Parts: sequence; C-alpha cells; structure tokens
Amino acid sequence: MTSSVRLSGGGDIPKNVAENLTTAQFQQENGLIYDKKPFKIELVEGKRYSWCLCGRSKTQPLCDGTHKIEQYKITLRPVRFQVEKTGTYWLCNCKHTKNRPFCDGTHKTEDIQKTSGKN
Repeated sequence: MTSSVRLSGGGDIPKNVAENLTTAQFQQENGLIYDKKPFKIELVEGKRYSWCLCGRSKTQPLCDGTHKIEQYKITLRPVRFQVEKTGTYWLCNCKHTKNRPFCDGTHKTEDIQKTSGKN
C-alpha cells in the first residue's frame, strides 16, 4: 500500500508502515538542512530504520545518535520507520518533508534552495 501523495514525477510517496508505533514523525520542528537533495537508499522490508531529523548525524540520512549529545541540546528525535517492500527509496535530507522520512519534493522550494545546505 502506498500513500495517496504523488511526486511531481508521477510516482507515489511510500508509506511508513511503522508510523503507528511512534509519534516522532509528528514533531512540530524541522531539523537542520543537511542537503538540498534527497538520498537514494536501498531499504529492506520489515527492517526498522531511524531517520535523522535533527540534521547532525554523520551517517545521513539515518540517525547515529548525535541528538543524544548533551552539549548540542537537541530536542528532536529520530523518526523510526519501515517499508512495505524491499527496494530503492528516496529519503529526505532537507528535513522539511511533510511525509517523514520520505522525500516529497520540499527541497525544491525557494526557501530550501536559498539556504546554505550541508552542515
């Protein structure tokens, strides 16, 4: 099953099948923009992943636990997710997607494009 949101290129944005197990995807804030383009990644059905929302992970787009470092005072938590089938996916690196963790094209907006990009 895929979401009803469509990408500008015509493809469906995948659904996070683990979204009912966590509330992290509903955090109001967006993290630091890591990059102004999405990250292409192979994901495995049934495996749980943690998508970095804070933007500081060194293993982007996935979380490496950097948000736990006290000096950073980061309140954002990673978004835990799973995919319905093994395949290639595009994960958001601008951290502003409305369909966390999947890219929805938000990186193409003027607000994102005019920022400095990678941290």
